[in-house]
Amino acid sequence: MKRNISATIVILLFTSILNAQSFTISGYITEAKNSETLISCSVYDSNTRLGTVTNTYGFYSITLPKGEIDLNFSYMGFGTEKRHFYLDKDTIINVSMEESIELKEVTVTANHKEIGIKGSQMSTIDVPVTLIKSVPALFGETDVIKTLQLLPGVQAGVEGSSGIYVRGGGPDENLFMLDGVPIYNVNHMGGFFSVFNADAIKNVTFYKGGFPARFGSRLSSVVDIQMKDGNTKKLHGNISVGIISSKINLEGPVFSKKTSFNISARRTYYDIIAQPFIKMAAATEGVENISAGYYFYDLNAKVTHKLSDNDKLFLSIYSGDDGIYSSFKEGYLDYDLGNIDSEMKLSWKWGNLITAFRWNHIINNKLFMNTTATYTQYRFNMNMGLDFSQKNYDTSTDIYESSELGYRSGINDIAAKVDFDYSPQPNHDIKFGAALVNHTFRPGVSVASEKLVTDSLNEHSDTIIGDKNITAFETALYFEDNWTINNYLKANLGLHYSTFFVQNEFYHSLQPRINLRLLLTDDISLKASYTMMSQYIHLLSNNNISLPTDLWVPVTKKIKPMKANQYSIGAFYNLLSMFDFSVEAYYKAMDNQIEYKDGATFWGSSTGWEDKVAMGRGWSYGVEFMAQKSIGKTQGWIAYTWSKTDRLFDKTEQELNQGKVFPAKYDRRHNLNIVITHKFNDKIDIAGTWIYRTGQNGTLAMQNSYAYPIPDGNNYWYNPEGSIPNLTQRNNFKYPSYQRLDLGINFNKQKKHGIRTWNISVYNVYNRQNPFLIFPYTDYSYNYYTQEITERKTLKQISIFMIMPSISYSYKF
Repeated sequence: MKRNISATIVILLFTSILNAQSFTISGYITEAKNSETLISCSVYDSNTRLGTVTNTYGFYSITLPKGEIDLNFSYMGFGTEKRHFYLDKDTIINVSMEESIELKEVTVTANHKEIGIKGSQMSTIDVPVTLIKSVPALFGETDVIKTLQLLPGVQAGVEGSSGIYVRGGGPDENLFMLDGVPIYNVNHMGGFFSVFNADAIKNVTFYKGGFPARFGSRLSSVVDIQMKDGNTKKLHGNISVGIISSKINLEGPVFSKKTSFNISARRTYYDIIAQPFIKMAAATEGVENISAGYYFYDLNAKVTHKLSDNDKLFLSIYSGDDGIYSSFKEGYLDYDLGNIDSEMKLSWKWGNLITAFRWNHIINNKLFMNTTATYTQYRFNMNMGLDFSQKNYDTSTDIYESSELGYRSGINDIAAKVDFDYSPQPNHDIKFGAALVNHTFRPGVSVASEKLVTDSLNEHSDTIIGDKNITAFETALYFEDNWTINNYLKANLGLHYSTFFVQNEFYHSLQPRINLRLLLTDDISLKASYTMMSQYIHLLSNNNISLPTDLWVPVTKKIKPMKANQYSIGAFYNLLSMFDFSVEAYYKAMDNQIEYKDGATFWGSSTGWEDKVAMGRGWSYGVEFMAQKSIGKTQGWIAYTWSKTDRLFDKTEQELNQGKVFPAKYDRRHNLNIVITHKFNDKIDIAGTWIYRTGQNGTLAMQNSYAYPIPDGNNYWYNPEGSIPNLTQRNNFKYPSYQRLDLGINFNKQKKHGIRTWNISVYNVYNRQNPFLIFPYTDYSYNYYTQEITERKTLKQISIFMIMPSISYSYKF
């Protein structure tokens, strides 16, 4: 009897163990037409109601109990793929997804496991490349950063610039990553265009708060940009010709379907077009043999190779430069001295070079590893020179003399990191990793060179003046868990630990990250987050726009790392699977902020910069609202932000603003953006954006004996009943409000081998004269009858971008 009872217990235990068995399903999800991996594609089992999403490389892993499985693979703009089977062992399922003909969504958020209504992440937005390309832009140049400026919580810089100020932070507090590699200079043409070529990009994810633990080193935002891997099936391409630049993109397989490439190039040709006009203008002044110009270019290249089912290799390269050049030659015959020739030259170049080598390895069906080695370089080189030559026929003595003044600065990074994705159970998505960065800061070196050559003499001298290179080491460790506690409560919890060693100073920071989500219904959720961030580098700049003379410098013994603590809460609602609504409130406290002292200037020199800046604190708080329609022929969003940002510096900081609170430069109370796109049919689609924002702040030094009229919205302002108070604090003057309407239309036509598109766009449709610069101006008038000179103080505004139509042609094959 006892034996039978024992046997029964053993059988029951064995049966329960079998029933409790779980197995892992894993694989890659790609586009059927080109094998491009899909990021954040949803994988969901309708039987167990458990799911996951693909990682940055299109890999997923989900562990489910033994039994009947109904897997659904879904991604916006694609048809849902389904797999029904009985799970009794670890299984690999690779899925190729077809684009949906009936439904094509373009949305700036996603309802997947990390973000969206059901995700734990907040203050995070996915921005599809199709959306970036559809937004009307300056000169027709589609721009990633200008699209980000249309989102809630993001402030733009001056007119036309591509800088962003996120939740009260500065432009140097944003981490831009291209294929996981930080990029320092993200601007072309002084900030009017960004360096990111939309034709080379696959995915853009924007974090403005609630940062996952895997990100660090900046306070305000992370812009994570992934490049296309390349089509493994056949050659495809796109050619685009615009008013100021042309672009080309090619992608395809290399010898076999295991290797693919993607290459994109862009260059402006304003310098080429302008040459005849420059020479004509110079000729009217009696000047010949002159050339001058400005250009920029971008080159993106990526090669992907599949070593095996468990291993992939990636090589990514980006190179981009801005260049200004001029040359003036003059020659004449002097009967005493002979033939005299001289040439004045200017060469001014700055830009980025980044490379990344990555290895993806599936250690097992639950553990994915990505190892990366990177090199980043920001370079700035300026040379001015004069060449002089004399050929004397009488004495047969030739003289050649040259002098050159140069300036060099920049930053080089060599880095290595390893990241792991671990999926032990469906309710735990774990990421952990480590990184090491070797920074080399080149603060600025001036080089003077002189050379004198005659028949009997050859002299050469070089003089080098400037700071020595500064080497620093930065490390990071992180751990985060996206934890589904139950059907209603989800959390993303993590820790980020970083260190920075420079000039015998050691800094370190332990930064907690907490994101919580409470799902009230399938369509409504509440979220809250807390993040701490640290930043060890500063950008020295005292200009409204991004200039190549801006310098990156590390923290020192005197200048401490910047720190920020951010708190956010929000509510999210989806209506009829067509409309998404969100409202978020945030408060951010920032320590060790730096401001330039009154009268301080750098202009490319970092010598003694610590004594030219003051260190204080700041805070920012606001409310952000967004309503979006992401389905149908008419799509778009409305984004509104109310915010306030202040700074405070102690009186010990040489009386900076007398120790009083003052508004930050880009403290704008209201920011409203409306974006609408409409597709009439396959041949015609239109897009429009309307922007309104409160004017930025500026500091105007005004004498006590004068009062300046208040602006009325025109270039010259006058209001006899009111005046601006005299200077009492920083940023004492509020610029006029900024507003602008942009429109664009595409005419598409299917040709034999591809699609032809004509784009016509108009920037600033109703010709609003938005301020680029405002300065005090004295107007003098002479009275012939009284013979008196009347002096009138006023303010003058400079506006640079009036109504600007543009046209471009593209052909996709």
